[in-house]
Amino acid sequence: MSAARVVVSVPDEEYAAALADVEGVDVVVWDMEGPHERGSEVRLAVMPYMTRLTVSDVSDGLDALEAVQIQSAGFEGFLDGLPPGVVLCNAGGVHDASTAELALTLTLASIRQIPDFVAAQHDSKWLPLTLHPALADRRVLVLGYGNIGRAVARRLLPFEVSVTAVASRAREGDDLVESVHGIDELPELASAADVLIVIVPLTEATRGLVDATLLARLPDGALVVNVARGPVVDTDALVAECATGRLRAALDVTDPEPLPEDHPLWTTAGVLITPHVGGATEAMRPRAQDLIRRQVIALRDGQPLLHVVATG
Repeated sequence: MSAARVVVSVPDEEYAAALADVEGVDVVVWDMEGPHERGSEVRLAVMPYMTRLTVSDVSDGLDALEAVQIQSAGFEGFLDGLPPGVVLCNAGGVHDASTAELALTLTLASIRQIPDFVAAQHDSKWLPLTLHPALADRRVLVLGYGNIGRAVARRLLPFEVSVTAVASRAREGDDLVESVHGIDELPELASAADVLIVIVPLTEATRGLVDATLLARLPDGALVVNVARGPVVDTDALVAECATGRLRAALDVTDPEPLPEDHPLWTTAGVLITPHVGGATEAMRPRAQDLIRRQVIALRDGQPLLHVVATG
């Protein structure tokens, strides 16, 4: 008697095609906007990318469900409603390149005053030649040293900067940094940082981590780059510091989000904003497909899944 085939759901045909040659697996295309006729058989459900759906929105009737795979690194919005015994897997590794790329882009754009040049171009104005700031020789503090934090550091080092890494606990360094500092050292380290790049997950421990007190410790002229989650940074405190011209900010995420049209961040001097596009590039699709393929094979073979972040 042959073993039962593993049923997995993916959100579109492109993902299904990437799994077509995996033996012992039935792949169903399901965008989760309505019920699926094979929903009760699905053991691994892949959520659509950039979805407003929650796990509780789609889990009803999924009697065989063992795992939910999301396509984002952040997972805080998917914890509620996770059925008992079902594991939640985030997209570890999928967005490293794209998010690190944007972190570097925001850092360079702000320091090299690209928004000023864009505004001048809009007015057909050739600005006079003066000496401008540079990224070279800056002291960069990377707050959050997981996969994406390491990807950020790897891209920064060729720009002749010094990189200091902070994680939840101190540990030995790697091929990029001599050591990784613990979060307890953050206030002291912030006082020597020209650039603070934030790339920590949003948890109760990190909510409001970059608060008024920490911002006040940053040197005059420092740049805050947030590619993590908006609530990690105290928005009101950041606006206050930037409004005086003491600090600058380059933000891919905000609190609130989306940012209302009348929010002061839009018009605060020295603030550069992108609309949470860090991971949303063409580079994420092949990396997501590769991860999903590995997850499907692991489930079929009875092996542990990757990047499990919670269990219902």
